[in-house]
Amino acid sequence: MENKQFDFKAGEILLFDKPLHWTSFDLVRKIRASVRRIIGEKNIKVGHAGTLDPMATGLMILCTGKKTKIIEQITASTKEYVAQIVFGATKPSYDNETEIDQHFPSEHITAELIRKTLDEHFSGEIDQLPPIFSAKKIDGKRAYELARKGSDVEMKTSRIHIYQTEIIALNENVLDLRVKCSKGTYIRSLAHDLGKALNSGAYLNALVRTRIGDYTLENAYSINNFRKIIGDDAINN
Repeated sequence: MENKQFDFKAGEILLFDKPLHWTSFDLVRKIRASVRRIIGEKNIKVGHAGTLDPMATGLMILCTGKKTKIIEQITASTKEYVAQIVFGATKPSYDNETEIDQHFPSEHITAELIRKTLDEHFSGEIDQLPPIFSAKKIDGKRAYELARKGSDVEMKTSRIHIYQTEIIALNENVLDLRVKCSKGTYIRSLAHDLGKALNSGAYLNALVRTRIGDYTLENAYSINNFRKIIGDDAINN
């Protein structure tokens, strides 16, 4: 992206490509530190418009200064993802955070069957059960904190909207799927539930968020590139 002057106090909407294994707070913390170093003010507000799981990459939007007032508006926007789903096995976290716990047959799964199943069960408004390894709060604690301790976690369904799904490719038991959906949709749960609906098992192998509303990943900064643009030399902090 081209260099530009930023007015962080008046407010900026900043697009970032979140690295793999980073939490959403990791990104906010690093960018907030850079902004504070550059403008020399410790109280500048920096917040994010929607989280991404550590095992996901792609678009995250950060707002600074007065632009933090529109975070909820941006968060409510439609999201688009490209997911890689592996059939034939399940994982407790529904992604690569945990190891395979069960194996299932997957030889019967075809693109035609996937398309039919998506149209019948994963289109429009649906009730979705979030993963137990998620940031949903249960009695004031994050579900993943309870799940990692081995506690019983009872999740409640959420009403979501799947606007569109597109099969990009199916190579043996690996599906590349584009999903356009509402706020609050867990693509990990979609992968898990799709496997079950296909009389198999499935988990999310990779996930990239490509769009939030009108904001796209192709216009996003990498962390180091952004820091170089604003003149922050402490790029390893």
